[in-house]
Amino acid sequence: MLKLPTLDTLITEFDVALRTLAASASSARPHPDAHIDDAELSAEDKAHAAGLMRVNHCGEVCAQALYQGQSLTARDPATREALREAAHEEVEHLAWTERRIRELGGHVSVLNPLWYAGSLAIGVTAGLIGDKWNLGFLAETERQVGAHLQGHLQTLPVEDAKSRAIVSQMHTDETEHAELAVELGAADLPLPVKSLMQASSKVMTTLAYRL
Repeated sequence: MLKLPTLDTLITEFDVALRTLAASASSARPHPDAHIDDAELSAEDKAHAAGLMRVNHCGEVCAQALYQGQSLTARDPATREALREAAHEEVEHLAWTERRIRELGGHVSVLNPLWYAGSLAIGVTAGLIGDKWNLGFLAETERQVGAHLQGHLQTLPVEDAKSRAIVSQMHTDETEHAELAVELGAADLPLPVKSLMQASSKVMTTLAYRL
């Protein structure tokens, strides 16, 4: 049975949104690139790497909103806990990607508030449909994110070991999130839903790379 969030919960979640969009994230784990020296990159390679890392940062902003919305409407405590744990690691991803973007001379996406609002609405809706579909949405989201990250590993400048280390660890984390969702009973989403998710992701990644 769906339990409506309390006022305290809503205030807490609003604070999460503000911190995601307006504050610098922190990481409990060491940054994956902490012990890697920065390489000399051309201006073109720096801009490309910054664009890809901006896409990854934007994806983590969306993930925070998505999991926030899903956890608000999830019925099963185990599902809520899985979503919160995934969200915690996504905060670390925010910290890693944000710092790397700054090191590359770039900036985070100016459209982050828009992506956050849209992802929050999607997350709430997914949770309302039911926990198995909620988990299914989590699993499919992580699979698609993992595919994006794998693609970035193929297109990042070979010399940019710092960005590669970050993306590689993110890929590992996202794969584990998808596997956990399946273990908890995630339903396999219909193909049209998966296709719609891919199309929406394409729009986001294309805009975030540039803006």
